[in-house]
Amino acid sequence: MMPLRIPPLLVAVWLMAPWLTAADRATVIVVTGAPGTAAYQALFTQWASHWKTAATHGDADYYEIPSSPKQAAVLKTRLAAEKQSRQTPLWLVLIGHGTFDGKSAKFNLHGPDLTAAGLKTWLNNYSRPVAVINCASSSAPFINALSGTNRVILTATRSGAERNFCRLGGYLARAISSPNYDLDKDGQTSLLEAWLTASRQTAEFYKNENRLTPEHSLLDDNGDGKGTSPDWFRGTRITQKSDDPKLLPDGLRSHQFHLVPSAAERKLSIDQRARRDVLDLQLATLRARKSKINEDEYYKELETILRELAAIYHPSTSKP
Repeated sequence: MMPLRIPPLLVAVWLMAPWLTAADRATVIVVTGAPGTAAYQALFTQWASHWKTAATHGDADYYEIPSSPKQAAVLKTRLAAEKQSRQTPLWLVLIGHGTFDGKSAKFNLHGPDLTAAGLKTWLNNYSRPVAVINCASSSAPFINALSGTNRVILTATRSGAERNFCRLGGYLARAISSPNYDLDKDGQTSLLEAWLTASRQTAEFYKNENRLTPEHSLLDDNGDGKGTSPDWFRGTRITQKSDDPKLLPDGLRSHQFHLVPSAAERKLSIDQRARRDVLDLQLATLRARKSKINEDEYYKELETILRELAAIYHPSTSKP
C-alpha cells in the first residue's frame, strides 16, 4: 500500500488547530467606496485583495461590504452583528475617496456617505480592540471623532483640507502582511510597522515623481484625539512625548496589532496575549515615570511586571 501523503499546507493547518477558535479570530471588514473612475476602481479592488490575502494568512474573519446604494446600511448591520466585547481586534479598512466641508468629514460610499459622526455612533458600544484605517482623502477628522481607549485610528491625511487622491492605502495593504517590514525582527509585522513603511513609501513616490506631497498620514492610539506623524519615529520608537503627561505616546498600542501573527504569537492563548499587551503598556508607563518615583519603588514594580511576563512566555521556568 502506498503511504499516505499529506500536503504540507494541511499539516500546518492541523498543527495550528488549537489556535483556531471562534473567540480567537480577529475580524477584518473592508469597505471599498465609490471609485469615481474605472482606474480608481481597479486600484481599490487590488488593495482590497491584499487585505483579503492578509486576513486569510492571519486566520481572521474577512468581510467585504459590497457596492450598492445601501452600502452604509450594510456596514452598520455588519458592525452591529460583531461581538463588541471580545479580546481580539476588529480591523475596519476604508478604501476610497473622502470629503470635508469644514464641519463634517465623510467617506464616499455608493449611496449615502459614511460620516465620522455616524461611524462613532456605530462603534459606541465597542470595548474590544478596534483599528479604523481610513485610506481616503480628507480623512484626518475621523481621528477627532473616533479616538478612544483601546483604539487605533489611522488616516491618510493630517487635515480635512488634504483633498487629493491618497496613495497610502496601496502601500499599507501590501505591507500589512509582509515579513519584509518587520522592523523590530520579532517575526511579525505590526500595524505600526506597516504604517511607518507605507508612509515612507508614499513620501518616496512623490519625491521620485518630483511632486509636492498632498497627503500626510497620522496615527492615534493613545486616545488623545490628536494623532502623530510618522516622522516622529525612529524605527518603532517615538522620539517625542505626549503633551499630556498622563498619557503614553502614540505607537505603543498599534505595535500590538498583528494581522498575521508569528509562530510564537500563535502559541499563546487569547487570554495570554491580552494580558501580555496590558503588561507591556504598564511597563511603558513605569519607564515614563522612572524619574519621578523612588528607585526602590521603580525596581519593585519592574520586577513584578517582568515576572508576570516571564510566566506568560515561560510558564514552566517561572514557578518558584
